[in-house]
Amino acid sequence: MGVWVSPWLGAQDSHGRSVVRSCSVACMLPMLRCTGEVMSRSSTLSDLMIRTTFAVLASGLAACGEGVMNAGPSAATEAEAPVGGAAASPGGSDTAPGSMSPSPARPRPRPAGDFEASEPVLPRLTATQYRNTLVGLFGEGLPRTPVEPDTNPYLFYSIGASTTEVSERGVEQYAEAADLVAAAVFDDAERRAELLPCALGATDETCLEVFIRTVGRRLFRRPLEEDEVEGWVTLANETAEGDLDRGAEGVLTALLQSPQFLYRVELGEPDPAKPGGPYRLTSFEMAGRVAFLLTNAGPDDALLDAASRLELLDEETLIAQTQRLLGSPQARVAVQDFFAQVLDLSRLSQVDLDPERYPGFGPDLVRAMETEVRLLVDELVFRKGGDVRDLFSQPRGYVNDALAALYGVEAPEATATAFVPVDFPVDVPRAGLLTLGAFLTMNAHRTETSPTLRGKYVRERVLCLDVPPPPDDVDLDLTPRENDPPTLRERLEQHRVNPVCAGCHAYIDPPGFLFEHYDSMGRYRDAVDGYPINAKGDLDGQPLNNALDLAKVLSRDERVGTCLTRQLYRYALGRLDVRGDAPALYDLHEAFAAGGFEFRALLTALVVSPAFRTVAAAEIEGSP
Repeated sequence: MGVWVSPWLGAQDSHGRSVVRSCSVACMLPMLRCTGEVMSRSSTLSDLMIRTTFAVLASGLAACGEGVMNAGPSAATEAEAPVGGAAASPGGSDTAPGSMSPSPARPRPRPAGDFEASEPVLPRLTATQYRNTLVGLFGEGLPRTPVEPDTNPYLFYSIGASTTEVSERGVEQYAEAADLVAAAVFDDAERRAELLPCALGATDETCLEVFIRTVGRRLFRRPLEEDEVEGWVTLANETAEGDLDRGAEGVLTALLQSPQFLYRVELGEPDPAKPGGPYRLTSFEMAGRVAFLLTNAGPDDALLDAASRLELLDEETLIAQTQRLLGSPQARVAVQDFFAQVLDLSRLSQVDLDPERYPGFGPDLVRAMETEVRLLVDELVFRKGGDVRDLFSQPRGYVNDALAALYGVEAPEATATAFVPVDFPVDVPRAGLLTLGAFLTMNAHRTETSPTLRGKYVRERVLCLDVPPPPDDVDLDLTPRENDPPTLRERLEQHRVNPVCAGCHAYIDPPGFLFEHYDSMGRYRDAVDGYPINAKGDLDGQPLNNALDLAKVLSRDERVGTCLTRQLYRYALGRLDVRGDAPALYDLHEAFAAGGFEFRALLTALVVSPAFRTVAAAEIEGSP
């Protein structure tokens, strides 16, 4: 239909993306309202007019956010610094390793003070949320509609969606996708009949209104106001050219580009139980937030119906809806996606191993490695429901024929596409995710292993501790040279003679050495070039013999649970945690521990927590 609507262009970063960090909702909301009026009340909807309108809106947004636009996540003030330190890495603090003290076996006493609600933001839907929402409303088989790839600062796409705007090309992609999806829906008689249960005649505005209210509610995640409905009906009539079917398709094209769909509006409302306190999210805002967390898609009709009855303001009903959604296939994929981001599995696709040293390594094996992790997560979270920390210690895998050969296990029912569970026997030394192909491969170099990368991963991804980057002037090349020691371990120990390198490598190499029995492809070995493997190391001063010893330690280390709690918190809220979040994080971890570290219990505790259900009150320009 050619309807073009920009979801806010703004100042761009070095990658051509507009960047908004905590831009004041006070100036953003009036623009959001204005875009709806432009889209639903325009008499011509010419491309030039709409582009011009949104260019003006973009300028207003940039001016409103002056001093905030182009400020990346690292611009957090001291008062806003993430728990544990500044926002410098996925773990937490960026203090030097020598000044760190390991987290105690038990969590610290509850932080003093109350949880401080954060300011509301207007996150954009991630590409996955966008696609899943369309499939949930229109069904499978829609044309592939690429939108701008997400960014994942601090691991999570949800944080990227809260801090970066789309590029100008990305805006065009939304317009192209809207055209394709709307055309596909109206070209399919079955889909059209579901959306338009009555035949559209030249004057059948009643049917048109039903369509607008039904589709608009699902896309906007709330009922449309009467003036909005009138505006969309007017738009349909003006673009119909005598055919209201065409007008309805034009409305759908515009709805799919509306900021009300592409952005999540979660501003909250005064809580009558807490006058002057933080705002509670409205029932419909809760519907969207819960659905996106648990299913990575917009709310379904059942959740919106509950929201219309204000039931999502009630904790018991909220828990019941959470349990319902967790029983859906979409939730299983969403939880797998969360763990894939926590574990940074996207790096697997970037691995490039030497084909002469590692024959058989390629894209098919990489995909198998990721599939194995997803199947293990699904089994433990949804089918067993046990302590999720067992992911790091259980002697179990899911293998296809290629992985079975890699690990040296018998799996006669496995094929290239059929994965089967295997319990590793004693003579196959593997236990937990850190002894499987995915972790071992993406934390290695092209021709040899990397105890440094593997140790750094344990510190950052598993324990939420930080490792600062090496100084710019340090030589990172450990390729053997003439007269160098023959083993990688000896070369790393020699590297640590440099006082600039000693602190960091003493912190990250010892746990990394524990994995030296596994090569860059994940194969087990006892020697390298005829030299026996020495896989001894330690974790925070505790001597360990190998990766299996580490697996036992991690299975009872409280930091694994606190780290996972913290990462889920960041993922769900689309931001880094700050000092005001400390009480909420403590309470969530306690609930997690009380539930036997069962991940669904943590999700439920998060959904009913004040951190998830409230935002700081925001003064909106133009409000009475």
